[in-house]
Amino acid sequence: MDAPALVALLQEAVPGARLESAPSIDLQTTLYVARDDVFAVARVLREAPDLRFALLAELTAADFWPREPRFELVYMLVSIEHGLRLRLKVRLQGDEAHVATVSPIWPAANWLEREVWDLFGIVFEGHGDLRRLLMPEDWEGHPLRKDFPVQIRLKPKSSEPLQVTEEQFRRNLEADKAARK
Repeated sequence: MDAPALVALLQEAVPGARLESAPSIDLQTTLYVARDDVFAVARVLREAPDLRFALLAELTAADFWPREPRFELVYMLVSIEHGLRLRLKVRLQGDEAHVATVSPIWPAANWLEREVWDLFGIVFEGHGDLRRLLMPEDWEGHPLRKDFPVQIRLKPKSSEPLQVTEEQFRRNLEADKAARK
């Protein structure tokens, strides 16, 4: 199904939904959906008999800081029944980086949304367990944000070479040879 036909079908099923098709280098159908329409559009994509996107294959984000809208969420959907693939994108402002969870529609979104929140700080409203997944619980910030500080300033360390006696060196060699046998 091409992008214009998909947009027409979705606008009929979700009146008032703000959708737009986007060009794609890999010729995969790509649609942008407004943040407030994500849940309703996702439900139609999952349940419409002509679509049945039953598999959320991937969910990730991109940070385009300092540009606004800063973030883009990217949902990769697959309809096994109809042999369709869809890239669904959502633009998010930096100061309003939140969107409704789709985990009631696609249960696999639970872990994927946690990962995106952990790394980008995008909040999934209504998510039942939004907590750290990859970073330690006490980690501060979201490391895949472009404004995350990556310069760690440490005092340069100098060290002296390890000094061993000739006898210690020979014992170390003999121990190494014995270990290899």
